[in-house]
Amino acid sequence: MSHPTESPPMAEATRRRPALLVLAYLAFVSLGLPDSVLGVAWPSLREAFALPQAALGAPLAAGAVTYFLSGMLAGRLIRVAGIGGLLAGSTALVTLGVTGYGSAPAFVLFLASACVVGFGSGAIDAGLNTYAAHHFGARHMTWLHAAYSAGAALGPVIMTVILTSGAGWQTGYAVISGGLGVLAVAFIATRRQWSHNSQGSVGTEAPREAPRMLSGWTVLRHPRVWLQITLFFVYTGIEVAAGQWSYTILVEARGVDTATAGTWVSVYWASLLAGRIVLGFIVERVGTVRLLRLGTAAAVVGALVFAAPGLPAWVGAVGLAVLGFALAPIFPALMAETPRRVGAKAAPHAVGFQVSAGTAGVAIIPSIAGFLGERLGLVVIAPWIALCAVLLALLHEVLVAKADRADSRRLPDGFH
Repeated sequence: MSHPTESPPMAEATRRRPALLVLAYLAFVSLGLPDSVLGVAWPSLREAFALPQAALGAPLAAGAVTYFLSGMLAGRLIRVAGIGGLLAGSTALVTLGVTGYGSAPAFVLFLASACVVGFGSGAIDAGLNTYAAHHFGARHMTWLHAAYSAGAALGPVIMTVILTSGAGWQTGYAVISGGLGVLAVAFIATRRQWSHNSQGSVGTEAPREAPRMLSGWTVLRHPRVWLQITLFFVYTGIEVAAGQWSYTILVEARGVDTATAGTWVSVYWASLLAGRIVLGFIVERVGTVRLLRLGTAAAVVGALVFAAPGLPAWVGAVGLAVLGFALAPIFPALMAETPRRVGAKAAPHAVGFQVSAGTAGVAIIPSIAGFLGERLGLVVIAPWIALCAVLLALLHEVLVAKADRADSRRLPDGFH
């Protein structure tokens, strides 16, 4: 059975709205900027507020909780405000939160700012993914997520340059908030363009859109939605667990020197970015479903090679790089397939739930890896990641089978 990757209306929408496409790329870059800056700013920030090292977890947890909540509410927010209104308001919230980072006189206000940034970022993530899945197609969806990776790489560079110039971390956050403020103004100015949609799908203005969307509870009643939610939970958990634990595994469990281990971990993240750039050129030619199958299978191979005992250390590093490249198309391709698999009426809620599930996966699966490593030794973390990769591949095959059976018939409550 064939699996469409981009309908003619999507391609036409991309051609008709180049300014929105450029703005979407800038927005994904902006999503990555605040996420990656805290680690660089933390030593200076900790000194300024006289904090213990463990306090780093507080702003991360605050942002993750509100990010999760925002994703869960995204479908309802789109229904009320339209995608344009959601993007404009959420970008303004993130700008406000990042400004709060740089001007907070006390750590408790820094935490409050983290909540604001998390809520706004979750809504932007869900809103942009919803719009891109309907209007930009799989190729641009893949590159949009590469833009997020580019933003995540750029954030530490900006903060490092500012700190080494003698300015404080407050200045770094002020520079980032200035850029976000410009983006917020652009979203406010274009909010009606984002919401207008002659096809009458999820991009319509709120009063016309509301009756067309399903309720969140209706969407959650369908097993296919839960399969997608679980896929996002497992995927993000694998991506972050491999990135966060591989250095410790290489150095403490396998005796690799710190410089080499750091280089290999950098190669993992670079492979993820490179994969999204390279595979964006071929995803529509290969097809999203075929690429997802290849990606999940290759992720299993890479994870198993990294986990295999007794191999030379460089072989494990190659497995880590293969894992990063294989994971690259999975998140954006799954997002691009969401409207086809669950229907346009359910997609806004489903995308929001998937964003939230991804946030939960980031928190839970690497934490389980840490618990297993503490109880059973670091050697079990790589096999745990490999097991999750196998689960990811199996879940995707189940999802494909269910979607194929339903392609020729309309399911209840607007699913098709």
